[in-house]
Amino acid sequence: MPPMRVLISGAGIAGPALAWFLAKTGARITVVEKASSLLPHGQNVDITGSAITAVKKMGLMTEFRKYHTKECGTQLIDLNGKPFAPFPIKEGSTASFTSEFEILRGDLAKLFYEATKDHPNVNYLFGTTISKIISNDDVSVKVELSNGDMHESDLLVAADGQWSKVRKQVFPKEDITVVDKDMYVVYYTIPRLPIDNDWWNVYGALRSRVITLRPDPHGTIRAMFMLMPCNKTQKQAWQEASRSDRKTQQELVRREFADAGWQTQRFLDAMDSAPDFYFQACQQIKMKDWSKSRIVCVGDAAYAPTPLTGAGTTLAITGAYILAGELCKLEDGEHPSKALEAFENTFKPFVEQVQSIPFFIPAIAFPTSAWKIWVLQSCLSALSKFVATSWFAKRFGRTPESNDDGFPLPAYPDLDKLL
Repeated sequence: MPPMRVLISGAGIAGPALAWFLAKTGARITVVEKASSLLPHGQNVDITGSAITAVKKMGLMTEFRKYHTKECGTQLIDLNGKPFAPFPIKEGSTASFTSEFEILRGDLAKLFYEATKDHPNVNYLFGTTISKIISNDDVSVKVELSNGDMHESDLLVAADGQWSKVRKQVFPKEDITVVDKDMYVVYYTIPRLPIDNDWWNVYGALRSRVITLRPDPHGTIRAMFMLMPCNKTQKQAWQEASRSDRKTQQELVRREFADAGWQTQRFLDAMDSAPDFYFQACQQIKMKDWSKSRIVCVGDAAYAPTPLTGAGTTLAITGAYILAGELCKLEDGEHPSKALEAFENTFKPFVEQVQSIPFFIPAIAFPTSAWKIWVLQSCLSALSKFVATSWFAKRFGRTPESNDDGFPLPAYPDLDKLL
């Protein structure tokens, strides 16, 4: 039987990770990416549980750690930048909002790309998208690429992000649910100053605003603004800005955060020259079915969980491994849909669990008034002291490697023997 031909749309995290695993099985993979080259930007992401196991199976953990952001922990700060609730990373404990596996999204994408780009079974086409899906049947899936070429494959994987163009062509609108979490995030890179440190500094301002600063391994630093609208007028303004251009978005951020305090003006002054300004409405993607015949969605295209979960990257990598494992189980002549259904049946219950965010999140982290900020800060300060005790460390101490997040990575002997 000839090797499986796989077309992957998207060279972010899920796409190249899947390409790495499938290439080991002998599949012939083409990855198309709309950007002209890898995007070097993006904010912090991390991996936990089964994703750590998957990266170890790839033999990339040493390289992964080289890209670590060097963030030493999370600390809540006051108006003057003074920390009042530190949560440092401690060996044998996960009692911090910072993971020891912090990495920039662009660096992780680069790591997976570098691990696959020279493989004889993998071909990347940058500046290329899928313009039209011509057929998806028992024989193959045929598409027209943006460069005019026709491409035929045995499997098409949509790994092109939360607003997947491939998904839009294949799945009916009523089968896609977008869950709005009523929160907006703006982030970009700014110059690092001598006064900056290697903590994730989190400052809560009045009127449901949060501003943070995080280190990176490239000599710069990452600023972030987060906001939950306080009324319908404000929400409408942010909704409209999310669909508008960068200039409109930046003007809105300046208006909303001008009086927030701390180092806000420094961050606003650096906004125009930032190479990677990103404005995002926090929304989940939920699909009735992840696949149709020979086409499947993976990563954010199938199940974007929002940054509130901190699990988007973990789900992308774990999903890539499981999909590859199920495809590896196919017998000669079996239709890929059998593996795609098994992939969804195996992984979807855990994804739905991750996407089940408590009703009070994120509102609890966005107090609207001074007294609510005082209550939140007092609680976090007490929590910081509590998790620093030896009793807590003994009772809840564990390493990220030993924590499978409640989802042990399934065993795929046929795939693992090829790795």
